[in-house]
Amino acid sequence: MFNKTAEALVLVDFMSGEEVKGKLKKDEGKIRVGAGKITGNTGQIIKGEAEKVKGKIEEDVGKAKRKL
Repeated sequence: MFNKTAEALVLVDFMSGEEVKGKLKKDEGKIRVGAGKITGNTGQIIKGEAEKVKGKIEEDVGKAKRKL
């Protein structure tokens, strides 16, 4: 557990704010998709998939800005 936490902290130091926000949004989407599957709520699954895509885009924009 400690190694994962320390690893995450090191990664955050090198990431832009947009990258972190994007990763969090992707994770929120994954959780929403999972909850939608458990409850059989198709709307939640769709919203979760959309959040995952938005998060991926935000993360990629942050990576691109960091590389400039």
